[in-house]
Amino acid sequence: MTTNIPPVLLVGMGKMGGAMLAGWRERGLAPSIAVDPAQPAGQTPGVALVPDADGIPQAFAPAAVVLAVKPQNADATVPLYARFSGSAVFLSIMAGRTLAGLRGMLGAQAAIVRAMPNTPAAVRQGIAVACAGEDVTAAQRALCDTLLEAIGTVAWVDDERLLDPVTAVSGGGPAYVFLLAELLETAAIEQGIPPDLARLLARQTVSGSGALLAASTEDAATLRKAVTSPKGTTERALAVLMEDSAWPALVSRAIEAATARSRDLAG
Repeated sequence: MTTNIPPVLLVGMGKMGGAMLAGWRERGLAPSIAVDPAQPAGQTPGVALVPDADGIPQAFAPAAVVLAVKPQNADATVPLYARFSGSAVFLSIMAGRTLAGLRGMLGAQAAIVRAMPNTPAAVRQGIAVACAGEDVTAAQRALCDTLLEAIGTVAWVDDERLLDPVTAVSGGGPAYVFLLAELLETAAIEQGIPPDLARLLARQTVSGSGALLAASTEDAATLRKAVTSPKGTTERALAVLMEDSAWPALVSRAIEAATARSRDLAG
C-alpha cells in the first residue's frame, strides 16, 4: 500500500482514536505508535502499541501527535508529550480544551489544531470541525486535514469559540439521533408492533432518512414538509412534537446545556 500519511503518535485508543487509526491505515499510514494503558503492548501491522509515554523510543519523530484522551485526563497526560513541541503538530480532539490551555501544557512553541469529530467516524461518515492555532503552518494544517478527512467530512473555522456549540451539535448529535431511534422503537411496541419489527422500523427509518437528507439538495424543513400531508397522520404527530414546550424548545435547551458543559471543560 502506498504511504500517504507520515508517522503519527496517537495518544488514546478509545472508540474515536481507534476509528481514526483505522481510517489512517486504510489510506496508507507510515510506521506509527499508539499509546494507551488499556491496550496490550505489542505490534499491529504498522503500529506499535505502548502503555505510556515512557514506551516511546527516543528516536521516534512523528509528524503529528493526536491527543485523543478524555478531557478530564488532559492535565495529567498532555504535558508528557511536550518534547514533541517544535517538531510535530498537535491535533487535539478533546472537548472543551482550548488552544491556550493546551499551549500552557505543551509550551509556547507548540503548533496546535483543535478539532471535534463525531462517532460516525467509525464508518467513515463523520464530520469534524477544526480550528488551527496561530503557529500552525500551511503544511501542518494540510496534514491535520488529511488525518481528519480519513474519517469523514472536514470543515474549518477561524473562531475557536465556535467549537463549543459544534461539540454540542455534531459531537453529541449521534446520541440524539440514537435516542430518536430508541424512542421510536419503544413507541412502536406500545402500539402493539412486535419488538423485532419495531426495531427494524425505527432503525431503517432513521438511517434511511439520514441517507435521503445526505443525497438531497433540499433543506431539512422542505423534506419534512414533503412528508407531511395536510390533515394527515404525520401532521397530527408533528402538532404534538412542535408544541411550544416540545421539540423546538427542548432541542435548544439541550444544545445550550451541552455548549455550556464544553466551556466548563476548559478548566
